[in-house]
Amino acid sequence: QVQLVESGGGLVQPGGSLRLSCVGSGFTFGLYAMSWYRQTPGKERELVASINPSGDWKNYADSVKGRFTVSRDNAKSTVTLQMNALKPEDTAIYYCKTMYKDTWGQGTQVTVSS
Repeated sequence: QVQLVESGGGLVQPGGSLRLSCVGSGFTFGLYAMSWYRQTPGKERELVASINPSGDWKNYADSVKGRFTVSRDNAKSTVTLQMNALKPEDTAIYYCKTMYKDTWGQGTQVTVSS
């Protein structure tokens, strides 16, 4: 059974930081690119960041460049999104996704508010 489990979301003040993690199981994690997406009510899911299987290629949405960093630890089947200098417009449910069978995690809520 392929599964992705996100954690690390929560409430943070503007300018603060959060670190999201996503642990994969049921597939060979290190063979597949991983991505983080986010979604707010009434809007389509937006690609935030992607990382290739070896971790030496990364891509970011313009809205998060310079603030977010994606990384992975294939030995731990984990992909991480470090989010700094958070803004209220970063508020969303964040999902991780693997290219293996286009599998999604259940999402974790991030709320940026004072």
